Amino acid sequence: MSNVKFEHLFTPLQVGPMRVPNRICETTNTINSSRAPGLIDEHFIAHHLAKAKGGTGWIGSETWLLDLPFPPGAPDEISLRGGYGSRYSVYQSPAFVESWTKFVQAVHAEGAVVSVQLTHLTSLWSPSPVPVVGAQDYMPHVLGEEEIEFLFESYAKAAEVAKASGADAIEIHCAHETIGYSFLSPVTNRRTDRWGGGPLERTRFVVAALERIRARVGDSIALGIRVNGGESREGGYDNMELREMLFHIAQTGLLDFVDMDTGHCWGAPSYVPSSYHPHAEFREFGKAARADLSELDKKVAVLFTGRINDPVLAEELVSKGYCDLVGMVRAGIADPDFANKAREGRLGEIRRCIACTRCIDEASEPMTVPYTPTCSINPVIGNELRWEAEYKAAAKPKRVVVVGGGAAGCEAARVAAMRGHKVTLLEQGKRLGGQMLIASKAPGRDSFEDQVYFEENALQRLGVEVRLETRAALDTVKALAPDAVVVATGSLPVVPQVPGIDLPHVVQGWDVLMGKAQTGKRVAVVSQEDYYETPCVAEYLAERGKDVVIFHKSVHLATEVARYSIGMVLKRMEQCGVKVWPNRLLKSVSADALEFVSSWGEAGYRESGFDSVVLVCGSLQQPALYEQLKADGSVPQLYLAGSAWVPRRLAEATRHGADIGLLI
Repeated sequence: MSNVKFEHLFTPLQVGPMRVPNRICETTNTINSSRAPGLIDEHFIAHHLAKAKGGTGWIGSETWLLDLPFPPGAPDEISLRGGYGSRYSVYQSPAFVESWTKFVQAVHAEGAVVSVQLTHLTSLWSPSPVPVVGAQDYMPHVLGEEEIEFLFESYAKAAEVAKASGADAIEIHCAHETIGYSFLSPVTNRRTDRWGGGPLERTRFVVAALERIRARVGDSIALGIRVNGGESREGGYDNMELREMLFHIAQTGLLDFVDMDTGHCWGAPSYVPSSYHPHAEFREFGKAARADLSELDKKVAVLFTGRINDPVLAEELVSKGYCDLVGMVRAGIADPDFANKAREGRLGEIRRCIACTRCIDEASEPMTVPYTPTCSINPVIGNELRWEAEYKAAAKPKRVVVVGGGAAGCEAARVAAMRGHKVTLLEQGKRLGGQMLIASKAPGRDSFEDQVYFEENALQRLGVEVRLETRAALDTVKALAPDAVVVATGSLPVVPQVPGIDLPHVVQGWDVLMGKAQTGKRVAVVSQEDYYETPCVAEYLAERGKDVVIFHKSVHLATEVARYSIGMVLKRMEQCGVKVWPNRLLKSVSADALEFVSSWGEAGYRESGFDSVVLVCGSLQQPALYEQLKADGSVPQLYLAGSAWVPRRLAEATRHGADIGLLI
């Protein structure tokens, strides 16, 4: 049990007419938890309600995307480029409202409050003919007076529905790709009429929207806005200008709270900060807003968010005046029970978010069909109802042997032990963790070790016998007389089958990260993978004074890193001086040169002057032990897990191992 005292985090707070039971907030995040798009289904309720049950006091769930004023004949558009553009909104659906009301009631039954976020998320309309997002070239339609009036009415009508549903708060989204943001930004608002001008004039749209809502719903529901603490865009507003605009809006007396994050939606820094960002990086922006707003007669609460995964840090932010409320969305995705665990002194049991951003990245750019919410380290997310139905104590405890202590092996062992099986885990290394330990050596990725700590602590609490530095052969496993064996022996780096690949100056990226291989001054990184591994290896080398050139197979580096994270990845490559040559496939290696061929044609390239060649070419599964046990036939239940089956990413390994733990 921890002796940390939370003197502020679990105290209630009055926000306008709403009393929040504690300071922990699930700020609104569209993770697409419903499997019935546009409706609230049992999966949506199970996902967000788990956080309320776990002690989170403020539930923002997922945004309400509002209707927009399309001209006759123009098609609705829902896309990565255009955002959400539809004539119809969820609040206009009786079925949605009915199920939403049930959701609100369920959250209230757990003692938490519900906030509704109202959003015009679109690049189709804007105050001026300027792309809403700097990374796009999508030229928006310029809003006219009738269309602006339409927007105000959509806010007001949706607010009426939100209030009638029993929600406790309403928030207008005025940050990141929304029309509210576009009016506040000096980049996208270049109007010369009453809606444009200097910082104070650019707030008029937001103020008018708040006035329309207040006129429609009165003072019996809390009202706030979500804003970006700094636009992070060439020509955009900085924090000082945001403070000026925010103070002016708050002077109207319309606000009960402000919800603040900071960053870019397609670049760096990101408002969904990955592990490359410090914890609570822009906390001073929250503190400044709180100081400014304290000058007003009416109390306006400040909700600050930005990579806060630890309740101890959250306590510090509240106690030292950085904010009144703390946004902890991904902390609750990684562990919906983290708040209760903290309150009860069980800090060592918390599964801390590693800030890989896959949850939010994948919600915005789904990698699978049908899509379900994904967390790299929590296998229950997106499958709450299945786990509720299938997780139960084993009818007959069995002797289970798990071979391999990576993500899949640890999760198989953890879940099997939780169900009452007697589990022995064999790991050939000196520590559990597998590839998570390798990833944690890269700059900005040390958070991956947090999941290793979680697994180590969990297996110890559950009584799993962990045998480290134990290489499992067929006889070793059989000697334990297991009823079930899980082979989670992982994968090893791919060695391209080209001439010269066995020369002594050619090494693997994994060995570089683990300190097992040294390189010369000038390094060629041969990349045949499209995710984080190549930039991690390249930055590791550059930090050590190496001159790094990447020869990459695809159109640009890290093509599978999604929108909220790709900006910071590429920025860090620029900052550390890494050069990238795209569209190159390795053909051969010699002592003084590398030969490449174009990924798209027959052009050849010869590159020379490198002291070392580092390979980052993916990995190859290692199922040999599984095949031996299968042929032997002595194990009643035999499973192949994680990368030993197919090398993919951390989430897939975590889920596969945990699912096997349910099956045994």
